Amino acid sequence: MKKSILMFCLLATSAITVNAQKLHVYAKAGANFTKIDGKEFNDEYKTGFHVGGAVEIGISKSISLQPELYYSELKTISINSVITPGFNVNNEVKLNYLSIPLLLKINATKVLSLHVGPEYSILVNNDEDLLTNGKEAFKSGNFSMIGGVQINLSNINIYGRYNVGLSSIEDAPSTDKWKSQQIQEGIALKVL
Repeated sequence: MKKSILMFCLLATSAITVNAQKLHVYAKAGANFTKIDGKEFNDEYKTGFHVGGAVEIGISKSISLQPELYYSELKTISINSVITPGFNVNNEVKLNYLSIPLLLKINATKVLSLHVGPEYSILVNNDEDLLTNGKEAFKSGNFSMIGGVQINLSNINIYGRYNVGLSSIEDAPSTDKWKSQQIQEGIALKVL
């Protein structure tokens, strides 16, 4: 097993070294507009943010692999929920995730790129003040798919994405599934 891991690391390092001219590092920041499907939540998008980085590894002239890592805040409004059982009140729910997308970047033109790929997000903090009765209401991870476009302007990229949750994030007694939907807008600044 150790030999396999070492061999993989050596091959990955070799591939990155060969394609060093096609390797770019970005700092990213932007806004999230999120809602959670489910009868326990208000059907409107709430604003949060994301901040992190990305590495673009060129595979060919028109295709790149783009792994990312960013901190993401999701907000939504709960109504009839496990957070306040028996009450019909509005509570803002804030979930903080460490998100890890692995995207395929396809350059449609020199200025326009398409992004598509999976994302796994790890819940790093749930707003415990609001979740005192339902502290374990949310699963510790979320699997989703991303599709989006990016405008490439020299050292600055402007992107817009749609992120749809494929797994239910509820970890509480509920009759329906809680799946996230998110629109992301942001700017990526090339640092290397």
